[in-house]
Amino acid sequence: MIDEFIKIISGNNFDSNSIDKIKEIYYQNSAGLTEALSESKLIKEQDTLEALSLIYSIPFFETLFPKVTDSAENLIDTFTKDISIGFFKKFCLVPLIKKDSQATLAINDPSELSCIDDVVRLLGLEHYKLVLAPKEIIHSVINILYNRTRDDAQQIVDDIEDSGSSIIEEIKKTADLLDDTNDAPVIKLVNHMISQGVKTGASDIHIEPYQETLIVRYRIDGILYEMLSLPKQIQSALVSRIKVMADMNIAEKMIPQDGRFEVKIGGDRIDIRLSTIPVSFGERVVMRLLNKSGYFLELSEFNLSKDNYDLLLEIINQHNGIVLVTGPTGSGKTTTLYAALSKINSSDKNIITIEDPVEYNISGIGQIQVNRKKNVTFAKGLRSIVRQDPDIVLVGEIRDLETAEIAIQSALTGHLVFSTLHTNDSAGAITRMVDLGIEPYLLSSSVQAVIAQRLVRVLCEECKQDFFPEQKDVANLNSTGKILLGEKIYKAKGCEKCFNTGYQGRQPIFEIMVVDDVLKEAILTTSDSNKIKDTAVNQGMVSLRNDGMIKVLNGITTINEVLRVTQD
Repeated sequence: MIDEFIKIISGNNFDSNSIDKIKEIYYQNSAGLTEALSESKLIKEQDTLEALSLIYSIPFFETLFPKVTDSAENLIDTFTKDISIGFFKKFCLVPLIKKDSQATLAINDPSELSCIDDVVRLLGLEHYKLVLAPKEIIHSVINILYNRTRDDAQQIVDDIEDSGSSIIEEIKKTADLLDDTNDAPVIKLVNHMISQGVKTGASDIHIEPYQETLIVRYRIDGILYEMLSLPKQIQSALVSRIKVMADMNIAEKMIPQDGRFEVKIGGDRIDIRLSTIPVSFGERVVMRLLNKSGYFLELSEFNLSKDNYDLLLEIINQHNGIVLVTGPTGSGKTTTLYAALSKINSSDKNIITIEDPVEYNISGIGQIQVNRKKNVTFAKGLRSIVRQDPDIVLVGEIRDLETAEIAIQSALTGHLVFSTLHTNDSAGAITRMVDLGIEPYLLSSSVQAVIAQRLVRVLCEECKQDFFPEQKDVANLNSTGKILLGEKIYKAKGCEKCFNTGYQGRQPIFEIMVVDDVLKEAILTTSDSNKIKDTAVNQGMVSLRNDGMIKVLNGITTINEVLRVTQD
């Protein structure tokens, strides 16, 4: 075979020395020839595959992606449950289109035929044909298929162990955690956790030590899901590796630490904020994932009601005053502010922000990163910003009286100021500012609007079930539930496409409180958030729960989901 191979590739003008090396590689690698030649860099993978295609009479395809959809529809239920992803990656093999008892199998190396018999038997195939494809393409197809059927926690661990030798066993033997080669088992495991988190859209990865095990959970669409259950023995190595990546003290395990590092996954830059705290059975680790290469939404993509969209546009196009966005951590406040800035950004406006951290880079906007080590705080940064002749200012968060006072003064002197607060509803922002020490008369003259928001999970279009609610279904909604009686709405079911959660993605619901003359008078007379909210509702404000019910009526989310994120 080697003589025929040399004859075919001889048109590439190889010298005798290169041909001798190719022959040596062939005789030393009776299996895995394609990969061995590619790694030698003597010959391109495509040239190798084209030559092998002629020798073995197997068609060669440069890409397989047009076949992926058919493969997912016909085979995904068959092989992803029975055969681990590690097996296919190890032998660089993936099944493609299946019709009746026939299938097409894409392979990278025709000399690796032993594994094909196992696949044919497991898939129950009577006939099959082979095609050759590049290793990277085959691995991409494997990832696409298995990402559509996210395995349970134990299966993921099994897949890791299937890829070559047992990673778990090797981690126990790893001595040098600073060894930054990609083959180090602990690095493989950490990289797998992070890349899987990014692929599933997780916002956070939690590593939680218990007496006999180590649990890894991902927060996806605001809900924590257990993904991995790891042996207790690898805990120290795993946590230490993550700390090394964030340049943290791996010897100090008894005090909380914070750090940050950045990784690249494909073409994406992922900024990871790391926090560790000591607990009973080790160190608990939380990694927050932030895709800095990601696309942030425009306001028009928020699926707002027409009234709320028009009102929001009116608010952000004002020339001065404060606009506050409130809600708990992870409720989408920053995304809303970025969308607002993007909407009003133009060459005739000077926009400056101070953030912790700068999550997305927006062209044409000056963005300052808070750095407490250098004494760059929100308050000090804001003092400097107002001397830069800005038209619009964004303050990441109002946390103290000093920052609040500077923001108020900036608004009163002709600037439009955006900021966030951690309160439960829009009226609570007024109470919070008063608690910080701001006089009510300053609030009434500077605050233009307060926007409260939450994120509700969106129903999976593939499996959502319609029904007509009865009185018992809306009992917890008080008067709000009356609008749902007799209307067709939906509930979550769960399928493979949505990982059996019944939901895919999230959308915001809003409560927009415009501070008009009536509300200004209310703020001057009381700081009671309940009274202020009642006044706002009487003025026509749509509450968070009512806005959520509109999404329920439109088939976007469920009653239970709105109840989960709102309070009456």
